[in-house]
Amino acid sequence: MPSLVLGPMLRYVGDRDATIWVETSAPCEVSVLGCSAPTFAVAGHHYALVHCAGLEPGTSTPYEVTLDGEVAWPQADSEFPASVVRTTNGAASVKLIFGSCRVSAPHEEPYSLRKDEDEAGREVDALRNLAMRMRDSPVEDWPHTLIMLGDQVYADEVSPKTREDIKARRDTSLPPYETIADFEEYTMLYREAWGEPYMRWLLSTVATAMIFDDHDVHDDWNTSIEWITEIRATGWWDRRIVGGFSTYWLYQHLGNLSPDELDANELYCRVREDAADATQVVFDFAFCSDRQVEGVRWSFARDIGSARLVMVDSRAGRVLDPGRRSMVDDDEFAWIEEQVSGDFDHLLIGTSLPLLLAPGMHYLEAWNERLCDGKWGPVGTRVGEKLRQGLDMEHWAAFGDSFDRMCALIEEVATGRRGRAPATVVTLSGDVHHAYLAEVGFPTGTRAQSNVWQATCSPFRNPLDSHEQRMIRFATSKAGTLVGRTLAKTAGVPDPRLRWRFVHDAPWFNNQVATLEIDGRVARMRLEKTLDDASGAVAPGQDPKLRLEPVFEHALA
Repeated sequence: MPSLVLGPMLRYVGDRDATIWVETSAPCEVSVLGCSAPTFAVAGHHYALVHCAGLEPGTSTPYEVTLDGEVAWPQADSEFPASVVRTTNGAASVKLIFGSCRVSAPHEEPYSLRKDEDEAGREVDALRNLAMRMRDSPVEDWPHTLIMLGDQVYADEVSPKTREDIKARRDTSLPPYETIADFEEYTMLYREAWGEPYMRWLLSTVATAMIFDDHDVHDDWNTSIEWITEIRATGWWDRRIVGGFSTYWLYQHLGNLSPDELDANELYCRVREDAADATQVVFDFAFCSDRQVEGVRWSFARDIGSARLVMVDSRAGRVLDPGRRSMVDDDEFAWIEEQVSGDFDHLLIGTSLPLLLAPGMHYLEAWNERLCDGKWGPVGTRVGEKLRQGLDMEHWAAFGDSFDRMCALIEEVATGRRGRAPATVVTLSGDVHHAYLAEVGFPTGTRAQSNVWQATCSPFRNPLDSHEQRMIRFATSKAGTLVGRTLAKTAGVPDPRLRWRFVHDAPWFNNQVATLEIDGRVARMRLEKTLDDASGAVAPGQDPKLRLEPVFEHALA
């Protein structure tokens, strides 16, 4: 009898339809809300994506999952409310949660401690706390969509359980040691990340949109040509990258696509044709995805209420040739231009790496790019490359042409040159393990009609230690900005056309989640953190560490 290995996960949701993703223990027919799909197999694992059609706009519909006619979800002894599909309804209000960077670790000491107390400490999981709050709240208060902006799994920082499972199948004294080696070990990561009861229920009832970042594959992934050359010379990289891309496509990317996009997706069609064993089809695609940028697109767009979300892949689609670096190639940027053009109340540009860093960090990364391109000669190039990899200097600022191009595109949208100007343009980002909201300004005379913001929230669960926090605080300070700007000027880096400033005493370093509440052309952002101590009033019997505390709220439009 087949059973659920992972899921169900509520993925795409529109006004009248939705998709539900599952992994099962054996081939079977998966049914949800009167709609069904057969599983397909990859490397001995079985998956299905069920398209649920005929739903009513603006409704909440409880659902069950059956496998070959037998109920597999909800679980009989579940302490959680029923999983529901909440369809959108045009301009009706929606609530979006966003953030990034979530390691898997037990919810007990020493893993629940601060890093300064124990190097294994990762504090309290913000998404687990969110699920706890939702469990005891009415459905109408639940978020509609969770936007996950990278590092959903950590291939280079595995949990104790996954580490033991790895040791049971291979010799971890050899590379890649106790990190992820292949497809099978990636499936262990996803089961641990999303199989914990609170997380599993959360993902079953809140629609999700996801994009990967470096730790989903490897720290510093695609930082530079030098990095790629070194990593491909190892004896283990090909199996890691094939496993990474294959599982990303299966566990994350497929659910990002609308039903119409799925029907037009060539790989998905081939997988369903070879449903009994599509392993080679998927693995060949994954290998080619690592070796070429052209023809592979991980970016996607989705309308959520009155907002358009354009999720940009700022990791896998890079062009890394020195002197002509870019975050995405020309074809993909043309696709981005097409997606941001139109008539919607809010434009959300999701990119795992912040477009707008703290000014000091921005200038340092722009300076580093000039070093890597030979501005200070061969010695400067070597120093720049070491800094680029060692200090993760590979955000948008370190891809100067792409940064300028994206800023110009945002200005076009905000001034109404690509359709009716939205009320807000918000770039949503994670990666940097701190949170902030920055207000964006244009040069004098620019007739911007949209409010433009950089909203960054990271981590869900992987906070910095106090030393790392001090480094970030310096980079965001006036002194850090002066140092960065001075270095940039010595390398001929111009000031950016856009200006931006933090609107609060940022940054914040806790495990945290951010919320966007959108109602027509009105929008607000809220940041909430987990507690790292037992202070504050709580309900009787509630663990004070297991709640979310508001940090700030700010009107965006």
